Amino acid sequence: MTNYSRSNLLTAIQMYDFYMYDLQLYLDTHPTCPKGLAAYEKYKKLSKNARRIYTEKFGPLTPEKSDCSEHFAWVNGPWPWERSDC
Repeated sequence: MTNYSRSNLLTAIQMYDFYMYDLQLYLDTHPTCPKGLAAYEKYKKLSKNARRIYTEKFGPLTPEKSDCSEHFAWVNGPWPWERSDC
C-alpha cells in the first residue's frame, strides 16, 4: 500500500470504513458471529494501516492527528479533500 497515490489511499480508507460500518450494523444483531467479528477486525486493521500510511505520506486526515509539538501541522496543505493528484 506504500505505492498508492493520495486519492487511492483516501478511497481505500473510505472503503474500509464503509465495510466496518456495514459490519457494525450486522454485528448489532449478530454480536457473537465469528465470521462477522473476524471481518470487522480485518477491516479495522486495514483502515488503521491505510490511515497511518496516508498520515506519513501526506499529513494528518483530521486535526486531532496532527503533530502539535512545535507547529500545528493540520494547516499545512493540501487539505485531505483537496485532490491535487486527480
